[in-house]
Amino acid sequence: MGKLTVRALRAVLAVVLGGTVLVQAMMVWTLVSGNDPEDGTLPLTAFRLITILGMASAQVALGCVWRLVTMVRRGTVFSDAAFRYVDGVIGAIVAAALVWFAVTAVNAPGQRDDPGVTVIMAGIGVAILGVALIVLVLRMLLAQAVARDVEAAQMQAELDEVI
Repeated sequence: MGKLTVRALRAVLAVVLGGTVLVQAMMVWTLVSGNDPEDGTLPLTAFRLITILGMASAQVALGCVWRLVTMVRRGTVFSDAAFRYVDGVIGAIVAAALVWFAVTAVNAPGQRDDPGVTVIMAGIGVAILGVALIVLVLRMLLAQAVARDVEAAQMQAELDEVI
């Protein structure tokens, strides 16, 4: 991975992380201070809390991707240490899906006249879980690559002994 690509990705990750932290801080301030510009109804408060949790799951994923990019840059991504960060990304995606299902549940009573919206939102939650499954498949590919790398290192060591 080139230096320009790493720098560009890190810049994007930093901007997104900074933006989510700023929005989270503003939402927490609104909830704690009582200076709610809206009417402060329960669904709106629930949506704000759910949004804060959703952003936290995104921040976990961003941190894990940052570490994985660092490992790719150093050439150490094909190691057992990478699995911790890939598992973190999978967990964050599953958490985001659960947060989305919570949004769907809070929004559902207001959609009694048009339940199709709730069904579409539930479908989006299932699609988010599908992304977690895709990353799980990529994790399995990483596991195979790590095993092949270990096997290649062993074969090289045996070849060096023979020579």
